[in-house]
Amino acid sequence: MLLLALPASAAAQSPGPAAPSSAPAARAPVFGYEVVRTFPHDPTAFTQGLVFRDGELIESTGRAPSGVRRVRLEDGVVLQKRDLDAEYFGEGLTEIDGRVISLTWTNGVAFVWKADDLTPTERFSYAGEGWGLTHDGMRLILSDGSPNLRFFDPATMAETGRVAVTLNGRPVRQLNELEWIDGEVWANVWQTDYIVRIDPASGHVVGVIDLKGLLRADQVKDPADDVLNGIAWDEKTRRLFVTGKNWPSLFEIRLTEPR
Repeated sequence: MLLLALPASAAAQSPGPAAPSSAPAARAPVFGYEVVRTFPHDPTAFTQGLVFRDGELIESTGRAPSGVRRVRLEDGVVLQKRDLDAEYFGEGLTEIDGRVISLTWTNGVAFVWKADDLTPTERFSYAGEGWGLTHDGMRLILSDGSPNLRFFDPATMAETGRVAVTLNGRPVRQLNELEWIDGEVWANVWQTDYIVRIDPASGHVVGVIDLKGLLRADQVKDPADDVLNGIAWDEKTRRLFVTGKNWPSLFEIRLTEPR
């Protein structure tokens, strides 16, 4: 039986007898991948959020300076960027109705930008940490490092609900960058090579994508930091893009049959 070896930091332990060091057998299907095309990516970009819009990528970065940027897909050239003040550590972002919304890690502040030129327009506050952000067309969906996905009204920015994410009955925490794809929330699990596919109604993980080996080992300078993070979906042409923090490449991939 196939095992999903999420680290203990990502798979929350249930009460009761001590759990084994590796995760229990995974009943959710585990998909592989094949690389369709490789694109250049800024190796100094500590990627936090990623979306595809009008043939370009919009990306948020953390560290100093944190910020948001428009990136040309074909060659990775940064067309425009806006830096955040040094007090803010940038996190995930999404684009909805011509607005780009970007989170901060521990400041409890989100910034809103015009998608066309990244002009800042407003900001709002939220409780807790900000990790990843996406939307389903009606609700913003936020991850905060816990096993919960939180839902917000994009007009009022009020929290409207939340759902606990579980893999075969066990909570999955450290959900990071998010993307909405065909009715599912896809989430990077921080410091792992896995993306989990989440049913937003139940919180159940309905599939796992194993991206081990996507970036060559000799291109990883810091295994703790240079981790998989960043999912972008081109809905019109059904292209899937993934990258990582400080990765020199962005990959268009295609999923292979579950094993």
